[in-house]
Amino acid sequence: MIPHYVTVIAEMTAKPGKEEELKRHLLVLVEHTRQEEGCVQYHLHVSDDDSRKFVFVENWTTREALDRHARSAHMNAFSQVSTELRADPVVFTYKRIA
Repeated sequence: MIPHYVTVIAEMTAKPGKEEELKRHLLVLVEHTRQEEGCVQYHLHVSDDDSRKFVFVENWTTREALDRHARSAHMNAFSQVSTELRADPVVFTYKRIA
């Protein structure tokens, strides 16, 4: 049976000139998030065409695990520090069916 993971695609764009600073904060976020209970996959990508565009591809065991992640100390810290570095993220959540 295929696990019914919760999949998240989260896209964000750095403000001009803030790409490297945002990337540093994103990599810290990756380090902490991968240790969370319920995190199956947490991969960060950067666009080949535009170094300002980042995307996370995430898989979580349950919606509850994702909700805990959203309330975690490292997500709160990232949200506070990153608002000056990026535009508002665009987040899509899916349920795996096959």
